[in-house]
Amino acid sequence: MPLVRVQVDSSRGAAKKVLALHRAGKVDRPSRDAARDAVIRLGRTPASDPVFVGVTNGEPVRLLYDVEVYLHATP
Repeated sequence: MPLVRVQVDSSRGAAKKVLALHRAGKVDRPSRDAARDAVIRLGRTPASDPVFVGVTNGEPVRLLYDVEVYLHATP
């Protein structure tokens, strides 16, 4: 299945929290839900939960998520 990489806006403090949770093997549900919503806004249907892949260094800070999507678009 294809992957879509989405960026979720965040503050530097929140990004540090999400990164710490990821390193501890846990999930930040609000940011994961925001990534899922971003994929849906793009007209794609998520096939699985978003996977956290990192944080950008720029301003504003953004969380990066990869989301597996179905090949067909949302009706």
